[in-house]
Amino acid sequence: MTRPRKQIILGHYLGGVNHSTVWSDPAAGSQIDFTSFQHAAQTAERGKFDFFFLAEGLALRERQGQIFDQDVIGRPDTLTVLAALADVTEHLGLVGTLNATFNEPYELARQLATLDHLSGGRAGWNIVTSSDAFTGGNFRRGGFLAREDRYVRASEFLSVARRLWDSWADDDIAADPESGRFLRRPDAGAFTFQGGQFDVSGRFSVPRSPQGQPVILQAGVSSEGREFAAGGGPDAIFSPYHTLAEAQPFYRDIQQRAAAHGRPPGSVKILPGAAFVLGDTEADAKERHREVALAQISGRGAQILLETVWNRDLSGYDPDGPLPDLDPDPDGPPIIQGRARIHQNAYDTVAQWRAIAEEKKYTLRELAIHVFGHVEFVGTPTQIADRLDAFVQNDGSDGFIIGSHLTPTGLDEFVDKVVPLLQERGSLRTEYDGTTLRDNLGIRP
Repeated sequence: MTRPRKQIILGHYLGGVNHSTVWSDPAAGSQIDFTSFQHAAQTAERGKFDFFFLAEGLALRERQGQIFDQDVIGRPDTLTVLAALADVTEHLGLVGTLNATFNEPYELARQLATLDHLSGGRAGWNIVTSSDAFTGGNFRRGGFLAREDRYVRASEFLSVARRLWDSWADDDIAADPESGRFLRRPDAGAFTFQGGQFDVSGRFSVPRSPQGQPVILQAGVSSEGREFAAGGGPDAIFSPYHTLAEAQPFYRDIQQRAAAHGRPPGSVKILPGAAFVLGDTEADAKERHREVALAQISGRGAQILLETVWNRDLSGYDPDGPLPDLDPDPDGPPIIQGRARIHQNAYDTVAQWRAIAEEKKYTLRELAIHVFGHVEFVGTPTQIADRLDAFVQNDGSDGFIIGSHLTPTGLDEFVDKVVPLLQERGSLRTEYDGTTLRDNLGIRP
């Protein structure tokens, strides 16, 4: 029996706290002005995307104690922006990255439930953790957690939030037949939770929201992260894998772990991030990709990106020359503060990079573009539509979180040229089916 064609899930992320945005492009707009967020979100909705996604920057990153110019300076509060976007969109999900290390469950659960009400059931939460003491210095409790404790707190944090969201039943507010007034049942909102991380009790102040619970997303491919995802944590996982050879085993592993926990097939969606460069011909797209990559990662930017792993000052090395001839210093005082460390073993990472550079004859900057670049789909609209669709239909993922090097208009080209091709082959909706984010993703709380 032929399996029905999977519907591609699409999210759009707006760059900012990264090196992928090309600030120098004349068409680049503000990272703070609300019109930038509005344009990007409304374009995603025009393309029938499932959700709009905002990352979060809680601190201005530093290099050797000085703010460096590789980041946008300033980042508005995520929940405030999403609440404003709820008023200028109708169907698009609104997902924000919010930290379980620095926040408290009652406060964050209340904010997300409010967003779900304001948007008519379109709120989502990308739950993240942090062991970054530098960023934690901005918060009252310091925020520092050892790596092994991060998922412990995050798991219990999510359990508390779900207890709060479920403290109101669907019928806890009912119309009084005599007076016509809406009355709250006496036990509505009552909650108690005692655990190793949290000991809270009281009454949750926000009635049950349209989705019941916001959609939960998470990034993490470690064994702990996979178990957290499969065992009832998130509804979707951001995947780092962009080839079928890597992506298919990860997809199968998550589905098997979820089934072992009694979750139904397809209850955990897998969503890698992706970027694109379009051209009228494949050759045009490749040339444009080369130009974009060079604009994204300057020579100085390449030095700083490699410093995140070497943890040494590399400003004296020629970006157009060979890799640094010295070993990394992972145990020294951090040269870069406020950036998540995604490469856990610096020695192994540097050894892998040296092998890549030797094989491909890369300079320092060319290696940085190779390992830190965010563009995976390069070609004509038809070629990109074919590759996206094949990846999903062959269970590399359930969809993609699409970004662009240009803020805020970079998605326009994708929506105008690639989306219609996916719709023609029946892999992407032409109209929204439901009223909530959960409806459109096909997942239940």
